[in-house]
Amino acid sequence: MKKQKVFILSGLIPALLLVLAFTYYPFLKGIIMAFQDYKLFDLRNVHFIGLGNFKNAFSDPKFLMAMQNSAYWVFFSLIFQFLFGFTLALLLKKPFKGRGIYQGFVFYSWALSGFLIGMIWKWMFNSQIGVINDILLQLGIIHERIGFLSDPKWAMTSVIIANVWYGVAFFAIMLLAALQSVPSELYEAAVMDGASSFRKLWNVTLPYIMPTIIATTLLRAIWIFNDPTIIYGLTNGGPAGSTHILSSLMLDKIIYAGDYGAASAIGIIMIVILLLYTIFFLSVTKAEKAGDF
Repeated sequence: MKKQKVFILSGLIPALLLVLAFTYYPFLKGIIMAFQDYKLFDLRNVHFIGLGNFKNAFSDPKFLMAMQNSAYWVFFSLIFQFLFGFTLALLLKKPFKGRGIYQGFVFYSWALSGFLIGMIWKWMFNSQIGVINDILLQLGIIHERIGFLSDPKWAMTSVIIANVWYGVAFFAIMLLAALQSVPSELYEAAVMDGASSFRKLWNVTLPYIMPTIIATTLLRAIWIFNDPTIIYGLTNGGPAGSTHILSSLMLDKIIYAGDYGAASAIGIIMIVILLLYTIFFLSVTKAEKAGDF
């Protein structure tokens, strides 16, 4: 018995060391750096400055704009990703000829990297050779080309559109799986009671898949909030920082300024925001009463 425990422990130690080295140590180091003046180009002058990085962040107009952009980015991306994804899942639920091939095309976008998606949409939104401007001009909707990515009035809307397209597949995959698990007996009972299609959706389908809706919505909101890849691929935070969200601004602090202290402070603020959001979301949705969540 003792040898068995030693064997199990010896097998777990490498995994535990990897988790400590690549997860917990960076996390704890990041917390410490958030309270330091820690610049890559001045490593000999690293010292604690208390809440200095946090004060600088909340007094920085770029940070405040990134906070506002993050709210728009998550809210509109999440709403439209869910609506389009749920609609697509309902359409794919019923068998039809070629459904497997169509599902493959729909879900393919989720297999691509966010940065690549950003590069594709960057070409599509290009004011000179972009296909979107060409289509709108040919349809007569616009009469001159629009700088979707160079005009601050359009830039944030443009990156949200690209992100919506990217995330629809996730909701379609998850919700389709949930829809296919709804017992047919429930629909048969609803039909016997004279329920319309809308009543079946509202009283049978939605309550049954609510745990999946809550889980996917929560996870996707966190991922959207943390993921700057599409923004980097499309605008790199421009023009003039008008499309920066907190995660892309944090990367900017690291890559261009080498200010690890300021970047760590933004990371801590993001963790606090996500923690508060998660507590609020789960309390509002009453997740523990929604089923097997």
